Amino acid sequence: METGMMDPTLEKIIFTGPVGAGKTAAIAAISDVPPVSTDVACQGDERRLKATTTVAMDYSYIDLGDGRRVHLYGTPGQARFDFMWELLTRNGLGLVLLINNDHPEPLSQLDFYLDAFADFIARTGVVIGITRMGLADQARLEDYQNRLFERGQVYPVFEVDGRCGDDVRILVQALLAILTI
Repeated sequence: METGMMDPTLEKIIFTGPVGAGKTAAIAAISDVPPVSTDVACQGDERRLKATTTVAMDYSYIDLGDGRRVHLYGTPGQARFDFMWELLTRNGLGLVLLINNDHPEPLSQLDFYLDAFADFIARTGVVIGITRMGLADQARLEDYQNRLFERGQVYPVFEVDGRCGDDVRILVQALLAILTI
């Protein structure tokens, strides 16, 4: 393979979710090397949430200790960059969906991202991490589980701090456990 060409057999996990859910922080929390980030200054309403946001992707990797390396890709959270979602999910193993619980409508965010990534999830798998619990709680873990049941879906749902490596590793381990790889 030529230098610079991406190996389509790479094992990769995709982190997605809305702006401010903690995708960039989660990847940084478990990376074996400093992540590559494409953050720029936020514009419009996003400035109220945070100073910078991802516009293309975040990237890093972790070594699993069994000779395998899993590549971690974080999507931009804004729907206007949905073309990147399709590019980043190609040949992906599965999805880590992070939802910001202090958003005014976190269950709507859950629905939106599950729908947006439905085809990818159907081919692979998903685990859901609920971030920012206890700040301005809009929903309880049971509310997320009930919403999944209403949708006819059963996925692992965890309360996580996206900045905490142990929490993010639980998400990755849960995803790897449900996948047939």
